[in-house]
Amino acid sequence: MTALDVTDATFEADVLERSDTVPVVIDLWAPWCGPCRTLGPIIEQVVDATEGAAALAKVNVDENPRVSATFEVQSIPAVFAIHKRQVIDRFIGALPERDVKEFVDRVLERAQPTEIELLLTAGDDDSLRKALELEPANEQVIVSLAALLVERGEPGDHEEALGLLERIPETAETRRIAALARTADRSVATGGPELVQELDSLLARLPGDDEARQEVVDLLETMDPEDPLRAQYRRALAAKLF
Repeated sequence: MTALDVTDATFEADVLERSDTVPVVIDLWAPWCGPCRTLGPIIEQVVDATEGAAALAKVNVDENPRVSATFEVQSIPAVFAIHKRQVIDRFIGALPERDVKEFVDRVLERAQPTEIELLLTAGDDDSLRKALELEPANEQVIVSLAALLVERGEPGDHEEALGLLERIPETAETRRIAALARTADRSVATGGPELVQELDSLLARLPGDDEARQEVVDLLETMDPEDPLRAQYRRALAAKLF
C-alpha cells in the first residue's frame, strides 16, 4: 500500500470520507524537517503491515496551510489518527518503530466497532432489540428500531414505534417516522389527488380543531421535501394558524 499525498483540496475526500471506512493515519511533514524524513519510512512500513486495516495520508505542511491550521500544528512531524471523522489518537515527534507500531495497534483497537455498532449494522428486529436492552437510552438504536417497526407495519408496530420515539428528544427524523406511523393506515399518505383533497378538507377545519392540525402536520411530514405541494400547504397551514 502506498501512502497517499493529501492536499488542502483533497483532504475532505481522501481523509475525512475515507475515515468513515477505515482509520486514517495522517503524517504532517515538510521536506526540510530531518525528523520527518526519519519517521516517514517507519510509519509507512508499519501502516503497510496492517494490510489495509488502516490507511496513511501524508500532508506537506508548507504546501497545505489549511490542513495544518485544522490540526493546529506547531511542530512536526505531527501524526494524527482519524476514524469516522474524529481524531482518536496523536503523537508529535519522531518515534522508534516499536512505538509507532504500538500507536497504530492502539488506533486499530479503538477503531473496532462496538457491540452496539455491530447490532445497528445488522439492523434486524432481534439485533436492534438486543441493542436497546444494552443501551435503553441510545437514540440511534431507538430511531432505527422505530423506523423498522413503521416499515414492517404489523399489528401493534406503529403504536410501539410512537412509544419508543417519545423516549428521546424530537428531531426532524423522529418527526418523520412518527408521522409515518400515525398516517400508515391512511391511503392518502401515498400522495396524489386524494392527498390534496384530504389536506384541503383538514385545513377547512382549522384553526379550532387540534386533531385536524396534527393530521395536516403529519401528512406534510410524509411528503417528499422537494414536492412543491409540501411548501404550498405549509404556507396554507401557517396562514390558518397565525
